[in-house]
Amino acid sequence: MPIVNRIAEFHADMTQWRHQIHANPELGFEEHQTSALVAAKLAEWGIEVHRGLAGTGVVGVLHGAKGPNGRAVGLRADMDALPMQEANDFAHASKVPGKMHACGHDGHTTMLLGAARYLAETRNFDGTVNFIFQPAEEGKGGGRKMVEEGLFEKFPCDLVFGMHNWPDMPPGEIMVKPGPIMAGADQFDIRIYGRGGHAALPHHSIDPVVVAAQVIMAAQTLVSRNVSPIEAGVVSITQVNAGSAYNVIPQEVSLRGTVRALTHEVRDMLEAGLRRIVDTIPQAFGATAEIEYRIGYPPTVNSSGTPNDLARAAAEALVGRDRVHDDLGPSMGAEDFAFMLKERPGTYVWIGQGGSELGCMLHNPRYDFNDEVLPLGASYWAKLVETALPKAA
Repeated sequence: MPIVNRIAEFHADMTQWRHQIHANPELGFEEHQTSALVAAKLAEWGIEVHRGLAGTGVVGVLHGAKGPNGRAVGLRADMDALPMQEANDFAHASKVPGKMHACGHDGHTTMLLGAARYLAETRNFDGTVNFIFQPAEEGKGGGRKMVEEGLFEKFPCDLVFGMHNWPDMPPGEIMVKPGPIMAGADQFDIRIYGRGGHAALPHHSIDPVVVAAQVIMAAQTLVSRNVSPIEAGVVSITQVNAGSAYNVIPQEVSLRGTVRALTHEVRDMLEAGLRRIVDTIPQAFGATAEIEYRIGYPPTVNSSGTPNDLARAAAEALVGRDRVHDDLGPSMGAEDFAFMLKERPGTYVWIGQGGSELGCMLHNPRYDFNDEVLPLGASYWAKLVETALPKAA
């Protein structure tokens, strides 16, 4: 893979950082060791370090050779792990029971550190780079919290960029495209209340299990019969909880699930439809119900124009035009980099991690980041900065 020669020289160092982070995973807003490592490395390379944003967040500020000139970009990496047990047995496997870097955030953090080291040495750009190391991407909204606590007021950015590894793409390939790239994700809890009783005498009861079945089936029509076939949406009931005995009709049933959509319009329609189902179907059976609907991450929407063009130019300079894609995705997974893209124009890219035949998908207990990709990701970040903030002639 074509990479920056100087970054290739410290590939072994990057691998060591990545293995250290992988072996010591920390959940969202608990990334104390990880943020300490990041801060120490940035300071070692002479980069201005700011800690404490969103609790465990770290921002490194680096000016080009001529100092700040009013132009600035932000580069973001996530640091948190997942609450799951690792099934790997290699030397750098998780040392913490029930916690694992199963989404590659250890690699994301390492690639941005590699770029920071190189850019601190060369400063072959004019303007300011803000290296944003974000906590709590996995469902806790660390990106939202950083924005709410003044990320872009304290560290102004004209453009902001993110990157995620993608196991379905081979190493050396990068996906860059404008428009929706990741879905918005909401959660809901539904409680259906009937009248419990003996299972042998159902006519004396209002069976909430039967009502729940009707609600579940009706929810599946929200996408199949309400969303245009050329648009995307997901309604998934992922938990059903009821009952305590074989011969007892329970008093209530609880349902939990998620709603996903690539546009705000589809998202709003699915929420309204789910509320309508919960309001009407239980009543038809003599039951009652309530729903708690929680708005989560918004859709991740890449900017068109300059941010996309810069990201594509940097990617093509590294891997060639034929290995830069704009015909993949989007994914119905969610990403809280969306909160940063709502505040500043920018682009979120996928970098090939190995191909599905060479490994497993994200959030799998046997997942591991491909260390061969580390220098390519760092090179992409470096090339992006030099492309977005070129030195004056």
